[in-house]
Amino acid sequence: MRGNARGCTLAYKMIAERDNEKYSFARESRLLIVAKAKVWASEGWRVVITDQDGKAYAPPEFDRLLAA
Repeated sequence: MRGNARGCTLAYKMIAERDNEKYSFARESRLLIVAKAKVWASEGWRVVITDQDGKAYAPPEFDRLLAA
């Protein structure tokens, strides 16, 4: 993953897919990436969040990611 302007690695990546579209977002904040992922999932997108260790989280696991 790319670092941000301060040189830090972004810890969380979200990928959203629907039909022939695919979007990817990276954030340092677990709270922000989960909030964004929940919105996209509620709008019918297939969403997965990946953490800095490469573990993938599907929508039913988003709250568990927040509790980590």
